[in-house]
Amino acid sequence: MPEQIKDLVDWLLGPKIYFLLSVVGFWAMIQFRAFWTQAWVAGGIFVFGVVFFALSMGDRDFTLIVAKPDNVPISIMFVSIGFLLWLSFRKMVINDRLIAKGLPTFEARESRRRVFCWPDLVYSEFLCLIILSVLLLVWALYLKAPLEEPASSARTPNPSKAPWYFLGLQEMLVYYDPWLAGVVFPLQIITGLMAIPFIDINPKGNGYYTFKERPFAIVTYLFGFIVLWATLIVLGTFLRGPNWNFFGPYEFWDPHKVEALNNVNLSEYVYNVLLERALPSNILLRELPGFLAVALYFGALPPVLANFGFRKIYSQLGFIRFNVLANLLLFMAALPIKMLLRWAFNLKYIVAIPEYFFNI
Repeated sequence: MPEQIKDLVDWLLGPKIYFLLSVVGFWAMIQFRAFWTQAWVAGGIFVFGVVFFALSMGDRDFTLIVAKPDNVPISIMFVSIGFLLWLSFRKMVINDRLIAKGLPTFEARESRRRVFCWPDLVYSEFLCLIILSVLLLVWALYLKAPLEEPASSARTPNPSKAPWYFLGLQEMLVYYDPWLAGVVFPLQIITGLMAIPFIDINPKGNGYYTFKERPFAIVTYLFGFIVLWATLIVLGTFLRGPNWNFFGPYEFWDPHKVEALNNVNLSEYVYNVLLERALPSNILLRELPGFLAVALYFGALPPVLANFGFRKIYSQLGFIRFNVLANLLLFMAALPIKMLLRWAFNLKYIVAIPEYFFNI
């Protein structure tokens, strides 16, 4: 792999451009789904990825990260998500074309073929059991278990990473306090998933793949899952190194790398920079700009969305259900907004009250 390409990839996978590419790639995936789901296009992308990965394995730093036993399942997960996305979007494109022509969907045609539990389903499941058992045995023989010495408070690993399924939460801890990233946001995720049957009143799309009949639901879910969860897992696994600094995939994980950042709270921007005066001693007055920003975000944006961007959805859902939906969307959007504010302006907290451990 030429060094110029390595440097370009390291630059593209910096935090700001990485997230921007994730959003642009997500938009392109939705917008051009009829193109990239074609077999020859998807096959070309897969071959290019395999060749690029094979050439990258010649780099020592890349191999140390990707071939680490802890990280091998993440690479498999990344490929699996790509395949399942292609499969589901391919069926969406086919079904949307069939529905537009007034023909039965792909699933409706398949349902006419009756398959019995015994022996058809049990036979297929038994074959899957054998294949996966062999795969796990080979995996266990050739990949050493990533066991380390007993935990000691005198010597902690650097970087200290959570299990892969918690790396998204660990990344959120960079931008939010633990009570928000570890309690409020996961609670909002669970609450939002529980509220889906009460908010989603669209009867279409049950039992078959379709995009045109459920665009809002599909885009919202996939944005939360891919951009705000899967990509954060990839970022935390492959791009976060010692001291939780960002490193490119071909960059040496130098534990002495120091990023000189001066993170500033919103109140400091307002009083010290804009007004050129000292921070007030009164906590409420000091954090008044942050409280106003949060109040406007959650109080003013829902009616704005109801009148300008989501008027049709508002008329369908009504006042209560729409406000529940709008606030769930605003909580979801709060993470990328805070990430961009940190990367672009070094903004630490919008509301900073360390005296009472209350920071937003």
